[in-house]
Amino acid sequence: MYSFEQILQFVESHIEQIQFDRRPQSLYLPLKYILSLGGKRIRPALMLMACNLYSEAVEKALQPAIGMEIFHNFTLLHDDLMDDADKRRNQQAVHKKWNANTAILSGDAMLILAYQFIGDTESSLLKGILSIFTETALKICEGQQYDMDFEQRLDVSEEEYIEMIRLKTAVLIACCLKSGALIGGASSEDANKLYKCGIYTGLAFQLQDDLLDTFGDPQTFGKNIGGDILCNKKTFLHLQMMKGASDVQKGLIRTIQADRNCRPKEKIAAIKSIYESLGVREITNDRILHYYNRAMQELTGLQLPAERLQIFYETIDMLLGRKS
Repeated sequence: MYSFEQILQFVESHIEQIQFDRRPQSLYLPLKYILSLGGKRIRPALMLMACNLYSEAVEKALQPAIGMEIFHNFTLLHDDLMDDADKRRNQQAVHKKWNANTAILSGDAMLILAYQFIGDTESSLLKGILSIFTETALKICEGQQYDMDFEQRLDVSEEEYIEMIRLKTAVLIACCLKSGALIGGASSEDANKLYKCGIYTGLAFQLQDDLLDTFGDPQTFGKNIGGDILCNKKTFLHLQMMKGASDVQKGLIRTIQADRNCRPKEKIAAIKSIYESLGVREITNDRILHYYNRAMQELTGLQLPAERLQIFYETIDMLLGRKS
């Protein structure tokens, strides 16, 4: 069984070797750029680890795993454009370095390339893997639309938000785990358990991302801190704040959010102070732990020797124990 670090090196080495030789280069330079920014490579690594649970031949899952990473970066490229975000991984977002039209078209090319890489799956498994991925891609679009719709609403519920992040974030992690397991030779029962593990891991991971957006270190988080607050996003933290706020606090929150002249640092500090007074950070951490425990429960049902699962357990622990 490979370690997570060995799998990451395997993935990174393969990404570095990808050649974008087609013309015009102006279409492919943004692809090279966003992939060169690094990132945690969590999705392809988890896909290879899921394969490795059942097979030593992880290379048979490598091309589709890289396809999943290209697709993930495509979603980030378009997400940054829709949010008008300045930074991605401490560097200029693609639409800032080039322009919006370039970001749209290069993103479209990334989506097509993702299918090309995923298509390099063993023929007997290809139809099933493509079916899982296509359904996942549609769900991610649905999640993004919910996220956009929520910007215009004041009545978003916690249940709606959890469903949105399940679609926007968790399903791709689940897709990678299930696909990797199937390529490795897992039973459909085990593959489905890993899918559920991926859903709970993805929910915990996104809630942690919400938390880091406000309380993280910008040098390690890779994005400007407080972006969700500045955009008045209906994150889990925001929903918990509104649930616990007094009428006076709710009035203050709406005033702060509506004030176009409020300086960004002052707005972030004001909302963060309310988060702290209401224990929002602690509530969020408790929910992250809840989803972590649900993910662990799914792993206990896998038909595998305990020693093969140990590295996988440690990997999930590491992913959900990020310190920033």
